[in-house]
Amino acid sequence: MSPDCENRVHDFEARRLNGESASLADWAGQALLIVNVASKCGFTPQYQGLEALWRAYRDRGFAVLGFPCNQFGHQEPGDEAAIGAFCSASYDVTFPLFAKIDVNGENAHPLYRFLKAQAPGVFGTQAIKWNFTKFLVDRKGRVVKRYAPTDRPQAIAADIETLLAEAA
Repeated sequence: MSPDCENRVHDFEARRLNGESASLADWAGQALLIVNVASKCGFTPQYQGLEALWRAYRDRGFAVLGFPCNQFGHQEPGDEAAIGAFCSASYDVTFPLFAKIDVNGENAHPLYRFLKAQAPGVFGTQAIKWNFTKFLVDRKGRVVKRYAPTDRPQAIAADIETLLAEAA
């Protein structure tokens, strides 16, 4: 699928940690925070904040979607089973997690090619610079904002509140 402006996040599919294919259309009508995650990163404690956002807003039509990536300092070395076990045991993660993907380069997942085209980073760069880059998506599947890895999940709560209020 080409990353043009007619597409929406809901047009993409990805493989879940359990190996099953999932359509992001399953989350149509919900605001989303899509994040490339890693288990051995300095930002890994953000799992706690992401889970807190998920628990606070999921009943209002919000979901966090985590996409493990090993492209930055090999900070996600495990397979899907190891990733799931780590996230559950270390941070009690219950938000949806997907199979490990690339977010940059020729093998970048189509979803990430789309996200980067819709919300470029600083100075218009499209590349993801590190783990825990976040994309906020509205209920219609449009990318609203991109956040740096240093942006803590708690700092995004006001933007989520705004999106959820607009769609109510």
